[in-house]
Amino acid sequence: MKPAAPGARATRRPAPARVSAATAPHEVRIIGGQWRRSRLPVADAPGLRPTPDRVRETLFNWLGQDLAEWRCLDAFAGTGALGFEAASRGAASVLLVERDRRLAEGLRRVKARLQAEAVEVLCASAQDVMQGLAPDSLDLVFLDPPYGQGLLMPALQAAARVVTPGGWVYVEDDQPLAECPAPWVVHRQGRAGMVHHHLLRRLPLPALPHDRVDTLGAESSG
Repeated sequence: MKPAAPGARATRRPAPARVSAATAPHEVRIIGGQWRRSRLPVADAPGLRPTPDRVRETLFNWLGQDLAEWRCLDAFAGTGALGFEAASRGAASVLLVERDRRLAEGLRRVKARLQAEAVEVLCASAQDVMQGLAPDSLDLVFLDPPYGQGLLMPALQAAARVVTPGGWVYVEDDQPLAECPAPWVVHRQGRAGMVHHHLLRRLPLPALPHDRVDTLGAESSG
């Protein structure tokens, strides 16, 4: 820095403004269904990153807007954005699993505020919960675990036992899905910024009734 000339008044330069680190939003909104525009708080917790609105909108365009009679599990619930979104769209049951006790209590407060009778909250390990569920008891499982902890593949394997044939698993990660282990096949996939999202379907697909098969055959032969 060049020194000031003798007798000159030094000019004080303003201190540079601090640039704060990027933080998660303090709330997200349900984007469809009966609780559309309802707010969900986002706690200041390490690794908590709610699924962006754009990604949730894409996912439910893939699945369909009406989830009536669906049985769902949000295995790493966090804010509950995915699970409450499913309940808002008519899911018959939604189990929110969150191992962080403070976040689980927050989910229970949201459930009470929305009077979401179809929603159940458990403070537990996702892996433990899936191991305790009955086989083929779910139609849809959301898997959005914390990044970089090796949780995704074990959870995907556990989900294969509890999702009914023809059912769905939604996978979200900071990396594209390198492999799709049996019995899963990739139905749709996309990317929004750093978020890679995949919708997987469980094989084998349920067989159609004989009369439906005959109808399809008649239509295709014409």
